[in-house]
Amino acid sequence: MRRILIWGGRIVAGLALTALLVGLWKREAIARLWAVNTLFDESRIVENFSAMDRAFLSVPVPRGDGPVTPLPPGRPADMPDGFDAWLDARNVTGIVVLKDGTVVHEDYRLGTRAEDRRISWSIAKSFLSALLGVLLEEGAIASLDAPVTGYAPGLAGTAYDGARLRDVLQMASGVVFEEDYLDPNSDINRMGRVLALGGSMDGFAAALRDSFAAPGTEWRYVSIDTHVIGMVIRGATGRSIPELLSEKIVAPMGLDSEPYYLTDGEGTAFVLGGLNMTTRDYARLGLLYARDGRLGGRQIVPEGWVRASTAASAPTDPGEIGYGFHWWVPVGAAEGEFMARGIYGQYVWVDRTRGVVVAVNAADRRFRDPGVHESNVAMFRAIAAAL
Repeated sequence: MRRILIWGGRIVAGLALTALLVGLWKREAIARLWAVNTLFDESRIVENFSAMDRAFLSVPVPRGDGPVTPLPPGRPADMPDGFDAWLDARNVTGIVVLKDGTVVHEDYRLGTRAEDRRISWSIAKSFLSALLGVLLEEGAIASLDAPVTGYAPGLAGTAYDGARLRDVLQMASGVVFEEDYLDPNSDINRMGRVLALGGSMDGFAAALRDSFAAPGTEWRYVSIDTHVIGMVIRGATGRSIPELLSEKIVAPMGLDSEPYYLTDGEGTAFVLGGLNMTTRDYARLGLLYARDGRLGGRQIVPEGWVRASTAASAPTDPGEIGYGFHWWVPVGAAEGEFMARGIYGQYVWVDRTRGVVVAVNAADRRFRDPGVHESNVAMFRAIAAAL
C-alpha cells in the first residue's frame, strides 16, 4: 500500500510539473499572440517598433569586430518648407539624411533614441536581395532562372511549383496571398500569428496551393515570396540567413551596432520583414547602393546586381510604381532614383545622381491612406533638391 502511495505521489508530482511547464509555454505563447494583436495600437506602436525582441523570438546578426564605417558630419542643411509638419503627420521616429556620405540632418523623435534598433519591415527584403546577389556572383546559386523547387524541394506540389527564382524576386510568382493588414483573417495576419505562436514559416509557405496567374506573367506584391527566397538560399548553402547576412553583408558594411532578426519557432529568420537595426545603419544600406555596392573601400555587392536590382524590370502596370529585384522605383523616377520601403513609414530612399540618401523610420498608422506614399516621395525629392 505504501509503495502504491509513493508511486501515486510521484505520478501526481509529475503531472503537476508537466502542467506547470505547459502553463509556462502557454503563457509565453499567449504573451506573443497578445503582442501581435496589440503591436500597432496607438499607445504602443512607437515603443514596440523600437523593441521587437521583447515580444518575439529573435536571433542576432553579428556585425563582426571590424571598424564602423564612418558617417561624418557634413554642413547642416536647411530642410524644405513643410518638413516639420511632415515629420509630425507621419509619426517619424528617426531620420538620417546623407549628402555625399556625410550626415547633413539627423533627428530622433517621440521618445526614441539613436541607438534603438528599429523594425525594418519590408526594408529587410532589400537586404536579402543584396545577399542573393553576392551568392549568385559566388556561384552558390546557379541562375535566377532556376526553379525554386530545385533548392527548396519542400515546395514541390505547392503554388510555387513551376516558379523561378526570378519570379519570386520580382513579386511575380502568381501565388495567392492576401496582404490586407486590416483584415484579421488575411494571409499576412495569419502568418503573423504563426510567427507569434512559434510555428513554422516554411510550413506556412508549403501550405499555399492557389495561384492567380502563371509565374512571371503578372506582378502582385506577395511578401511570402521573400520567405521562399530565404528557403532557396538555405537550401543552396546549407546555412542560415543570419549567418550568411552577417558574413557577406553586415560585417563588411561596418554597422554601428549588431542587428537582429525575428524568428519563427524553428529559429528560421523572418526575412521578409523581421530585421532590426539603427536608422544610421539603414542609411548605410542606401549609401552602399548609391555607391554601386561599394562601402568602406571594398565591393560588397556586385555593381551589376545593384544596377539590375534597382531597375524597374518586374511586370508592373504601365504608369504605376516600378519594381526590380526587391527594390522599388517611384513613379516618374529620375535616373538613379529608387528606394527600399516598409509598412508604417519605413524608407531608404536614394538619389544616386545627387548623392543623397534619406533613411526614415516611423510608426505611421495612416501609411495606407490615399496620397501618403506620394507625399513621402515628394518630401524626399524636396530634401534632395534643397541640398
